[in-house]
Amino acid sequence: MSGSSAALQPPASARKPERHPDAPAPGELIGAHYEHCFGCGHGQSHGLHLEARAGEGVSLTAEFTVRPAHQGAPGLAHGGVLATALDETLGSLNWLLRKIAVTGRLETDFVRPVPVGTTLHLAAEVVAVAGRKIYSTATGRMDGPTGPVAVRADALFVEVPVEHFVDNGRQEEIQAAMKDPDQARRARAFEVNP
Repeated sequence: MSGSSAALQPPASARKPERHPDAPAPGELIGAHYEHCFGCGHGQSHGLHLEARAGEGVSLTAEFTVRPAHQGAPGLAHGGVLATALDETLGSLNWLLRKIAVTGRLETDFVRPVPVGTTLHLAAEVVAVAGRKIYSTATGRMDGPTGPVAVRADALFVEVPVEHFVDNGRQEEIQAAMKDPDQARRARAFEVNP
């Protein structure tokens, strides 16, 4: 991990992450954790609709296509949208650990402009775990999984209890998610956003 701040450097006591035995199999589509999530949900018309697939170990790949609604400068992706794509990708890693975690810190490097119409190919992995802290890294490439690097990020996620969402979220959405009869989908609704 090449994080530019000390907060993103795993401590000496950190351990190698272990993929949960019930995690999706390599190559399997992870799917949206919440229908209305801007990053992965399909209930957001201007959302990223990012799709992630489990990789080997505690890694995954994801992709999304930059649409006109994602512009910052004319014809180019907004930097905040690219940071969101990285955050969503990194957050999806927690499903491979089967941990509910929120973004504690995200450091993003913008390497080159990303034009509208580009499909960004993202690769991410958890590099270490120390107590409730999960350290991860991601890279986004243009023109395919081996194309030029456009963005990269290092992140620190912090494991939280589900009460974090229940106590802080808008009750209308919390209650709707809690009433979902699909137990796995209900659990995933509370997994990645602060």
